Amino acid sequence: MALGAWPDISLADARKRRDVARLKVLDGIDPTLERKRAKRLARMNAGNSFKSVAEDFIKVRMENSGKAPATIRKARWYVSLLVPSIGARPINDIEPIEVLEALKKIERKGHRESANRTRALASRVFRHGIVCALCKSDPAAHLGDALASPVVTHRAAILDPIKFGQLLRDIDEYTGTPLVRIAMQILPHIMTRPGEMRLGKWSEIDWGQKIWNIPAERTKLRRLHAVPLSEQVMLLLRELHCHTGGFEKMFPAQQSHLKYMSENSINQALRRMGYGPDLVTAHGFRSTASTFLNESGKWHPDAIERSLAHGDSNAIRGIYNRGNYWDERVQMAQWWSDYLDELRSGRKVVIGDFAKA
Repeated sequence: MALGAWPDISLADARKRRDVARLKVLDGIDPTLERKRAKRLARMNAGNSFKSVAEDFIKVRMENSGKAPATIRKARWYVSLLVPSIGARPINDIEPIEVLEALKKIERKGHRESANRTRALASRVFRHGIVCALCKSDPAAHLGDALASPVVTHRAAILDPIKFGQLLRDIDEYTGTPLVRIAMQILPHIMTRPGEMRLGKWSEIDWGQKIWNIPAERTKLRRLHAVPLSEQVMLLLRELHCHTGGFEKMFPAQQSHLKYMSENSINQALRRMGYGPDLVTAHGFRSTASTFLNESGKWHPDAIERSLAHGDSNAIRGIYNRGNYWDERVQMAQWWSDYLDELRSGRKVVIGDFAKA
C-alpha cells in the first residue's frame, strides 16, 4: 500500500500512516479498498453539485412528467436564487446552515413568499438526491419554521355589482386590439384562470355541445376541465373566430400567430382603462364570479367550485363527492352570463333579487 511520496511525506508521517493502516486491518478493514471508495465518493460529489442535481430533478420530475412550462420556469427561477450560495457545492456536503443562510438572503430583501417557496423546492431537490443515492439527508426539510411566514395578499377584484357593471361597459368600449377586447369580454363569463383561456386552441371548442375542453396539462389540478359555454360566450367566440379562426391558437400574439398573446395583455389593458392593480386583475374575475354566485344562494357550492376548477380541501369530501354537477353547471353558466348582461345594462344590480327572477 502506497503511503505517499517523499519528501512530501516524511519518514515519521509514513510510519504513522502505516500504523493506522495496520490497526484497520486488525479491525477487518481493507485500507486500500477504503481509499478507493473515498476517491470514488470525492469524484461523485465533485460532479453532483446542487445545481446539477436540481437540473436533473427538473428534467426527470417535471419536464418528463408533463408539468406546465410556467411551473418549470418558476422552478428554475427558485433554483437560480440558491445557485450563488450553494449551487456549486457537492449536494452531499451541504449543511442546513448553508441552506438557511441562502434563504435568509432572499427573506431580507422582503421576499418572504419566495424564500418559503424556494425552501420547498430545495427540499424536493434534496429528496431527489436521496432517491438517486447522491446524498443522505434533506437539510432543507425543517427550515420552514426558521423563515418568516409570507404576507397573504389576494388578487384584486371588484365585488360591488354596480362597479363591476361599469367595468363591463368599459371593456366593451375598449379601443385597443380586438383580440384583447374579446379576451376581456369572454374571461368574466367562463371563470377560468387567465392562462387557461389565453393558451386556448380552436380544436378544444366543441361547437355542437357548447363546451370548451381545456386539456389536463394546462390546468392547475392536471385534469381535464370542461367549461359549459353560454349563448353570450358562443357569440363572442364566433366574433373571435372571424379574427383567428384560420390559426391554431385562439389568442395569438399581434406580431406572430405562431406565438400566444402575452400573459400581461389583459392586465395592461385594464391599466390603460384606468383600473389599477389594487382595484382589479384578470385573475380577480374568478373571485368576482365566486363571490356573486355564492351570494345568490341559487347554486350548490360544489357546483361553483367545479366551475372554478378548484380542488377539494377536504380529502374525505373529495372521495365521496365525485359528481361534477354538470347539468347544474350548464344552467349556472347561462344564468351567470345573463346576470352579467344585467350588470352591464345597469338595470338590475341586486343579486338576491335577480336570483329569484
